[in-house]
Amino acid sequence: MHSLCVIPGDGIGPEVTEAAVTVLQAVLPDLHIEHAEAGWGTFQRCGEAVPQATLDAMQRCGAGLFGAVQSPTMKVEGYRSAIITLRQRLKLSVNVRPVRSRPLVSPKPGVDLLILRENSECLYSGREHLSAEGVAVAERVITREACLALAERAVKVAKERGAWRITLVHKANVLPLTCGLFRDTCRAVLKDAGFEAIVDERLVDVAALQLTEAPERFDLILTTNLFGDILSDLAAHWAGGLGMAPSLNWGNGCALAEPVHGSAPDIVGTGRANPLAAMLSAALLLRHHWGLNNEAELIENAVERFLAKERQVDFAGQTTRRITMGVLAALG
Repeated sequence: MHSLCVIPGDGIGPEVTEAAVTVLQAVLPDLHIEHAEAGWGTFQRCGEAVPQATLDAMQRCGAGLFGAVQSPTMKVEGYRSAIITLRQRLKLSVNVRPVRSRPLVSPKPGVDLLILRENSECLYSGREHLSAEGVAVAERVITREACLALAERAVKVAKERGAWRITLVHKANVLPLTCGLFRDTCRAVLKDAGFEAIVDERLVDVAALQLTEAPERFDLILTTNLFGDILSDLAAHWAGGLGMAPSLNWGNGCALAEPVHGSAPDIVGTGRANPLAAMLSAALLLRHHWGLNNEAELIENAVERFLAKERQVDFAGQTTRRITMGVLAALG
């Protein structure tokens, strides 16, 4: 039996997680569900964004599905983003972000790339302080341990997908110590694994330009936390936007699927939330965490068939229920 901790989060999170769980249960009937809470709403109710009970539930289940998080844009005493807290406390050190052309929603065919992003440190370390009046400092933390974890996971993924290119994205010309450590550590691991011939590098600004111009030139991308956050959102355009963007926060023995879109408070309760990214995130959980490739492909192919059947995709007019029923029907 497989166990899943469902953390709806804020905004449309409850709506998209419910839809994704419905589809997940259709391909995994033995799924055991536990519910937990996290997010801005949780912080407002109980004074902490991620209660200890939620961390305990995640560790007990070993797998989770997160809906969406809403965070204030200004500092609120005692608050730290729920998803960042979950990533760091549960040691979910690698973020998996696939970008793939899909029927109707993608502006370009032939795109099939995967971004592996270090998920626990960099400028997301939380080390910010005011050093003097008018001077704010944020510390960029890069450790060899985190780089090794990312590179070792990249070796596994590269073998599974038969990678034809592995691109290290950094800014070592400006950040020679932190980006240099990232680049050199990853290169060494990939060389030892026999991938040296297909490894190349891009400065992050060049990578952004080339992902905009010719995304089909990329296959597997490895990069640091902030760069990966920005580049994966940029690349999501080719898959139909953030409403179609899945991700997986991946650790050792624990993983948390997470659609990339926001909490969309303006459409909460209208039935207009697009659950496809949550469904595709569940497929990533099946494939990478549970090793259930066939079940993952069932969901991914059902999403493809659903989109291919539609004459047009207007998510402002399509209901969450209609999309969910369409994907369930496409599962056959």
